Amino acid sequence: MHLTTLLLMATLIWPVGPPRPEIIRGWDPPAGPYGPGHRGLDLAAPPGTAVNAAASGVVTFAGRVAGRGVLTITLPNTGSPPLRTTYEPVTPMVTTGTTVTRGQQVATLTTPPEETPHCPESCLHWGLLRGDTYLNPLPLLRQGPSRLLPVTGVP
Repeated sequence: MHLTTLLLMATLIWPVGPPRPEIIRGWDPPAGPYGPGHRGLDLAAPPGTAVNAAASGVVTFAGRVAGRGVLTITLPNTGSPPLRTTYEPVTPMVTTGTTVTRGQQVATLTTPPEETPHCPESCLHWGLLRGDTYLNPLPLLRQGPSRLLPVTGVP
């Protein structure tokens, strides 16, 4: 699906903040399904930070994976298969099947287990997927109002 279509279907907000969080590690897609890379954004935030739904949707997973708390929200009306946002390491405040709204607190950031650190300091790993394909959430963020710039040299 084309990025413009995605933008029309889902506009995300930062899951932590304000203020806008620092991106500790950015999107670095792997060359293949099992290759090295970074399948999301790492956002600086201390343990205990409120984690908010980046978009309205339905909680489709709230539990532990590899010793960490993980939350997944599926976004309706975003194509087939629908987009999903993921958040970790967190303590979910919602359960599977719960409908949530954009900006609603859905979890609290926790410290990952010592044996599986992800960031040099505390961070939220935020992912976006369509089916099994990881996507960069950054282009779908609501960045503020659009600004029209003058066009010159066009008849």
